[in-house]
Amino acid sequence: MNATMNHPVKTEILSANELLEHWQGHRRLTRKAILAFPEKELFEFSVGGMRPFFELVMEMATLAVPAIEGVATGTWPAVDHTGGAKRPKTKEELLDFWDEVTEEMNAKWPAIDPARFAKVEMAFGQYEGTNLSTVLYLIDNEIHHRGQGYVYLRALGIEPPYFWER
Repeated sequence: MNATMNHPVKTEILSANELLEHWQGHRRLTRKAILAFPEKELFEFSVGGMRPFFELVMEMATLAVPAIEGVATGTWPAVDHTGGAKRPKTKEELLDFWDEVTEEMNAKWPAIDPARFAKVEMAFGQYEGTNLSTVLYLIDNEIHHRGQGYVYLRALGIEPPYFWER
């Protein structure tokens, strides 16, 4: 079929595995941002009433696996942004938690049938869209919150990691 304004030819831009690698590249950069924070400021420092970076990181970390489960199964589990009983209390524990989430994401991702990315669902009972748009939202959300962390680091006189070092 020829591409026209009425009937465009669809072309795959990224495979599911390439999409995960793109997301994990952002996660590697966010991990570097966590490492750049002094311990106390990671948990306490904020600018303009925004949440400390620790809280932003917990949001990113606690959404990732439930989102992959939702995309894979159509069942969207409840999310506890606090981390519950596994809530980190130190920077080292936060990094360990981040790494556990990364491993769990990698383990659960292959269960996603690529056709599920086009399915429209109500993610977490409140965000309607394709499952692909949900994954892209989570990546965008991480970039946004990491940007807040970069502002905090600069306010603390710390050079953040270069954004291209993913």
